[in-house]
Amino acid sequence: MGSWLGDGLPVAVMLCLNVVAAVMVSLVKVAMDGGMNPLVLVTLQQLTASVFLTPIAYFKERKSRPKLTLEIFGYLFVSAALGAALRQYMIFVGLRYTTATFVTAFSNIAPVLTFLLAVATRSESLNLKRKTGMAKLLGTLVSLGGAMVLTLYKGAALTHAAPPQHLHSLQHGGGADSVSHGKWTLGTVAILGNCVCLSCWFLLHGRLAKKYPHVYSCNAFMSMFSFLQVAVVGLCTQRSISPWIVKTKFQILTVLYAGIVGCGVSFVLLTWCIEKRGPVFVAAFIPIVQIIVSVIDFSILHEQLYLGSVLGSVLVIGGLYLLLWGKRQEALHCTPKSTQDDDKEQQEQQVQN
Repeated sequence: MGSWLGDGLPVAVMLCLNVVAAVMVSLVKVAMDGGMNPLVLVTLQQLTASVFLTPIAYFKERKSRPKLTLEIFGYLFVSAALGAALRQYMIFVGLRYTTATFVTAFSNIAPVLTFLLAVATRSESLNLKRKTGMAKLLGTLVSLGGAMVLTLYKGAALTHAAPPQHLHSLQHGGGADSVSHGKWTLGTVAILGNCVCLSCWFLLHGRLAKKYPHVYSCNAFMSMFSFLQVAVVGLCTQRSISPWIVKTKFQILTVLYAGIVGCGVSFVLLTWCIEKRGPVFVAAFIPIVQIIVSVIDFSILHEQLYLGSVLGSVLVIGGLYLLLWGKRQEALHCTPKSTQDDDKEQQEQQVQN
């Protein structure tokens, strides 16, 4: 029983988180097809997440949390803009103008872009004389090639979409018409922007974690700051009160699910998984979201599946796993050395004693 809790529980939690993420993507897609504004949705989502995370952060870290200096405030503010406000808005714009399957497929290149930025800033090594370095480089190139296929090649439709009458009843409004080429391009650019923001946020958050290593308080502040950022932009661009009114029960469900479950609960469980098994283990589950979203997209939302999406997805996921394999092998290669050093230190201490 103890072995299962140590080994199997993180896997089960990550599978549940992937289902949560896939459901959230599908709910958001339907809500925006029903007329919900992306800025309004992000604003309400971050407000809900902030209300959910703030009490947890207060009671869990109130004794250990340091004072909020101007430097840490700056890190949190920029991190909120990149990791929550801009990123979430771009995801929602991408969902509005493309499909949920396309968004999740393209988003898989975020770890690859993170790796490229880490190499460019010299926070990640790339030794091409080793197999692991070649694997990381090859995985990066394959994933980027898959992203190009997703962007430039749509291909023939592999499925036949059914008329989405059921979405009309869910939203009490009209469903989305077929997406024009211009809107599809805009959606693609938005998803690429999301991946760039997420990659920059990963690097920035790594520095923030060293200066402010209190994950619950950090994310509570980020949710609050991102809510204020998006609210200011939203109020300036959406001066009419009608877009801010949540009109249907489905839209209320989407906001609550995206804020509490999609951001709040998912963050707590994701943090636990990273602490237990590390970031590479968590990243290995990213493509599973796409599989679940594709099933929902086809069976429930009745979106068409195109050849370009399948080919591009295979390349992106294959390259991602090749990159993760290289990073995993490097980590395993470094572990025995550090363990040997620790053993030598213990032996020297015993001799001295």
